[in-house]
Amino acid sequence: MTSYERVKAALEHREGDRVPFDLGGSVLTGINRHGYVKLRAYLGLPEREISMVDEMQQLARVDPDVLERLGVDVACVDPDGPGKPGLARKPVLEGEYWRMVDEWGISWKMPAVGGHYFDMTDQPLKNAETPEDLEKFPWPDPVDPARFATLKERADKAVFGEKKAYILGRQYAGIWETSLWMCGFEKFFADMLVNEDFAHALMRKITELKIRYWEKALEAVGDNVLVISEADDLATQNSLLCSPELYKKMVYPYHKELFGFIRKKAKNPIHIFYHTCGAVKPLIPYLIEEGVDVLNPVQVNATDMDTKVLKREFGRDITFWGGGVDTQHVLPFGTPAEVRDEVKRRIDDLAPGGGFVFAAVHNVQSDVPPENFMAMWDAMREFGSYR
Repeated sequence: MTSYERVKAALEHREGDRVPFDLGGSVLTGINRHGYVKLRAYLGLPEREISMVDEMQQLARVDPDVLERLGVDVACVDPDGPGKPGLARKPVLEGEYWRMVDEWGISWKMPAVGGHYFDMTDQPLKNAETPEDLEKFPWPDPVDPARFATLKERADKAVFGEKKAYILGRQYAGIWETSLWMCGFEKFFADMLVNEDFAHALMRKITELKIRYWEKALEAVGDNVLVISEADDLATQNSLLCSPELYKKMVYPYHKELFGFIRKKAKNPIHIFYHTCGAVKPLIPYLIEEGVDVLNPVQVNATDMDTKVLKREFGRDITFWGGGVDTQHVLPFGTPAEVRDEVKRRIDDLAPGGGFVFAAVHNVQSDVPPENFMAMWDAMREFGSYR
C-alpha cells in the first residue's frame, strides 16, 4: 500500500498492510531539535542545519532523508507565517534567556543554556474584563495571504508526489486553550464561572477567527485533504481541567460549531484530528458528538487512559493517533527491551480492526536516547504488520 492508502485505511477503521507511522506530520507528533540531532547522528546521516517547524516547542522539521529512512507515512502541511508580524517579536537573547512574543501577544522565554522549549511568561488579556476590552485588541489576521502562499503546492506534493496523507495544520492553538493562554489560566477559569459574558465573548472571537482561517485553508488545498488538526488540552495528568458540565456549557458549543463548519466547507470527506493530552476519557463522548474523528494522543499513563479499555469503548467511533509508547517513563528512561515490550502492548490494544496511527505520546523530547527511539521504531515495524 502507499502511505496515503495506509493512513486512509486506518481512518476508515480498516486494516491495511501495517499500522501507519507518523513522525513530524504535525507540531503534536514531532521531535525536539536536540533529540533530532542525536537521532540523525545515530542513523549515520550527515550533520545539517536544523530547520525549526515550531519555535516555542523547539521542534525540528524532519528532513527527507529521515522520513525516507523511517518510512514515515504522514506529511506536515502547516500554514506559513503571516506577511506582517503584528504583535510578534522574534526570539532575542536577554541575559540568561531567549525571549519572544507570538502574534497573539503572548510572551515566552527559554533558558539560553540547557533550554529545551519556551515557557509562557505573560498574557496580553490578563487585565481584560469586558467584551468591549476585546474590541480594542489588535487581533492577528487569520486570512493574511502569506499564510496560504505555498499550501496548495505542498499539499499536492505530499499526495501526488510522495503518495502520503498529510495533516492540514491550524493557525494556532485551540479555542479554549488560546483563551486560557491569553488571559492566564487562573483568570480565565474564574471568568468561566463568574464573568461568563467575557468568557463567551473571547471564545466567540477566537471561533470566528478560526472559521475565517479554515475557510481559506480548505479552499487553498482543494479536495485532497484527509485530516485537519485542531487542539486544546482538556485535562491534567490525573483529572479534567474543568467539570464535564462546565465543559458542555462553555466550550462544547464552540467546538461543535467550528467542526461542523469545517466538515461542511471541505470539498471532500475529512477527518477531524483533535489533540488533548491528559486524563480526558470522560470527555471523549462529547468530542464524538462534536464531530471529532481522531483523538491525539492516548496519554497512556494518565488516569483512566487504559488503551485496551479505550479501544473497546470508543474504537468504533474514534481513530487513536499516538499512544504507541509511554513517553514520560519508558521511552526516555527504559531499556530498549522495555520499549519493545511497551510498543507491543500498545499495538496489541489499539491496532486490531484499524483505527490506529502509530506515534509517540506527543512530541519526542530531547531526553529520549536514539537507541530507544529506534527500539520503538523496530518494534512498531515488527508488531504493527496486519499480514
